[in-house]
Amino acid sequence: MPEAIVPPKPGGKGGTRAPEQTFEETRYLRQLIENQTPVRVRLSNNEEVVGVVEYYDTSFIRITRDGAPNLFIFKHDIKYLIEDGS
Repeated sequence: MPEAIVPPKPGGKGGTRAPEQTFEETRYLRQLIENQTPVRVRLSNNEEVVGVVEYYDTSFIRITRDGAPNLFIFKHDIKYLIEDGS
């Protein structure tokens, strides 16, 4: 059986691992709240919610919507979140 060819690691150093937490999520959510940036949240069931992030926690975010009830959305149910330019 032929041996698998493993390409060298970029930079040639190796051994350096990426950190488990970069805390960029916290910084980004805080920025969205401070600027009251409208966002579009795509859920794992492909439903979309549009509003402003009002609060976040380790488990969920709270979305404030115009003309509709506010929502608490668990992070594990979020497929992605983007800034809504419309």
